[in-house]
Amino acid sequence: MILRTAIPDDEAAVLRLVEELFEPPGRRPPGYSPERASTGFQHAVAEPHADVLLALDGDALIGFASVYAEFPSIRFGRRCWLEDLVVTSSRRGQGIGRRLLEAAAEWGRAHGCTYLELSSANARRDAHRFYLANGMAQNSLLFGRLLR
Repeated sequence: MILRTAIPDDEAAVLRLVEELFEPPGRRPPGYSPERASTGFQHAVAEPHADVLLALDGDALIGFASVYAEFPSIRFGRRCWLEDLVVTSSRRGQGIGRRLLEAAAEWGRAHGCTYLELSSANARRDAHRFYLANGMAQNSLLFGRLLR
């Protein structure tokens, strides 16, 4: 397995894999569309303070994480936000997610971040166990509202 940052040519594979995030216990976010996903991917690849980190087995995409260096907060300094972390279902439990989580932390440090943060839906209990087992701590509740 190799890890590398995404390039524009990786878009189709990443957008196919993101669909696995919507399988139960996940769900499709309100307003999700392939066009919005494409715009988000292109932004993350082009923006100097964002990236999509890929896990590959040969030419096959087996996982990815999208990372963003956010605004410097008063409490934490600059945060690294881990937005998407997915490993294809047939490859889970093989350490790929752990490697992507470590790569996200390394990416954050390289971009001047002092804190790695993510959110996870309440129903994703397996993901919560994974995050806790890999050094993350649950320290807040996240609230959101769709803006239209």
